[in-house]
Amino acid sequence: MSDFYDDEAVQKGGPQAFIDRRTQPTRAGLICPDVRGSFSQHSIEARKAEFEGLAGAIRLDIIFSEIVKVREIKPATFIGGGHVETLAGRVKEEGIDLLLVDAALNPIQQRNLEKETGAKVLDRTGLILEIFGERAATREGVLQVELAHLNYQKSRLVRSWTHLERQRGSGGMGFMGGPGETQIESDRRQLTDRIVLLEERLEKVKKTRAQQRRQRDDTPFPIVALVGYTNAGKSSLFNTLTGAGVFAEDLLFATLDTTVRRLELPHGREVILSDTVGFVADLPTDLVAAFRATLEEVVDADVILHARDVANPDHLAQALDVLKVLEDLGVSAETTPIIEVWNKIDLLEGADSSPEETLAAISPAGRVAAVVPVSAKTGQGLEALKLAIEAALTDKSRTYHVHVPHSAGSDIGWLHSHTEIISRDEATEKGSGFVVRVEPRHKAAFLERFNGRIEASDA
Repeated sequence: MSDFYDDEAVQKGGPQAFIDRRTQPTRAGLICPDVRGSFSQHSIEARKAEFEGLAGAIRLDIIFSEIVKVREIKPATFIGGGHVETLAGRVKEEGIDLLLVDAALNPIQQRNLEKETGAKVLDRTGLILEIFGERAATREGVLQVELAHLNYQKSRLVRSWTHLERQRGSGGMGFMGGPGETQIESDRRQLTDRIVLLEERLEKVKKTRAQQRRQRDDTPFPIVALVGYTNAGKSSLFNTLTGAGVFAEDLLFATLDTTVRRLELPHGREVILSDTVGFVADLPTDLVAAFRATLEEVVDADVILHARDVANPDHLAQALDVLKVLEDLGVSAETTPIIEVWNKIDLLEGADSSPEETLAAISPAGRVAAVVPVSAKTGQGLEALKLAIEAALTDKSRTYHVHVPHSAGSDIGWLHSHTEIISRDEATEKGSGFVVRVEPRHKAAFLERFNGRIEASDA
C-alpha cells in the first residue's frame, strides 16, 4: 500500500485517503507555476498566498513555497526539466513527503513528477478535494464530496495504485471479475458501480431538498442567500447576524454545508438567511456539479448578499470569480437583487490611507442593489445591512389591498401562510379587508386566487 493512497478504502466503497495522517505533520513543498501567456484576474502573488491558505487548511507542515516560471507547459511534467531536477534535490535534501502543484495536472504529468522527485504529488483539484473531504459534515455533504473524489480518481487509476499490473487468478473465490481480468479493470468497474450508487443516493437527497424548499415556499418569509469567496467571513457574518453557532475559523472552506436561520429585520419583518459554501478560483468541475443541489439555495433566493473581504488586496478578482459562479448557476443582478457586503473593514485601520479613503477607492464588482461596509467581528454596519435587505425586498415585493368574505376562511389562512399581513380592516357584513405584501414567488398564485377581489395596489 502506498503511503498516500488507501486502496482498500476505495474497494470497500469509501473515499480514497490521499494523505497519510498516521505520521503528522506531513512535510510539504508548494509550487505555484507562473505560465507565460496565461491570463488570470489574480496576481501570481495572490494565487500563491491562496494556495498556501489551501494547504494550511489541512494542517500541512509547509517547508517551502515557491513561484516557478513556466515558459511553456511540458506534456510530460508540466514544468521544465531544470525545475524538476531542482525540485528532486530539495525533496531529498529537506525530507519532503508531499509536493503540491497549483495547476491542473493530468495523470501522466502527476505520475512523472512523482517518479522524478520521489515525493507524492497532488494538484490543485486533489488538494481542494482533500479539504472538502475533511470539512463535509452532513450526509449530503459527505456523499457529494465522495462522488467528486471518485470521479477524480477514476481518471487516475493509471498511476494511483501499486498493484495495477497484477492479474486476478482464474476462478479465484471472492473475485468479481472473470479469468484474466486485470486489477485496473476490476478497480475501474468497482469505482463506476460506487459512483452510480452515490448518484442514486444524491438524487434521493435532491428530491428531499426539493420537498423542503416547497415547504419553505409555503411560508411568507423571503430567502436571503449569503455567498462569497472562501474566507471572506461569510460564516462569521452569519453568526453575528443570527446568533447562530456555525463553525467559523480563519481557514479556507471552514464550512461546506448550507445552514439556514431566521433573521428579524429592523421593522419586524422576518427572512430566512442561508449560509452557503465558499467559492474559489478554478473550483473543480466535478465538485461544482456535485454541490449543485446545495447551491440551488442561491438560485431560489429573493436577495443575495455577496460578502467581499475588502482587507484582502485581491478582493476584486475574488468578487469576479463569485459572479462567474453565480452566472453559471443562472443568477444575475437582473434576476435577483445583489447587495455587496464589504466585510472586514476593521482590518483597514492602520493602513497607509484611512478606512474611508480605502473604501472610496473600491467599486462594486457588477450591478448591485446596494453596497454596505461592515465588520462581522465588531458588528459595525450590520444595522445598515439589515435596512438594505429590507429595502431590496420592498423594491421586489408588492403591496395589495384584498377583500375576503367571511365564508372564505381558507383564503384567510392562505394569506397568513403566503403573504405578510400589514394591516386588517374592521370586519363588515361582507367580510374583511387586508393590506398584504406579496413576494414575487407568490405573486402569480395570489393574483389567480384573489382575482376580482383586489381593490387597490401600490402598482
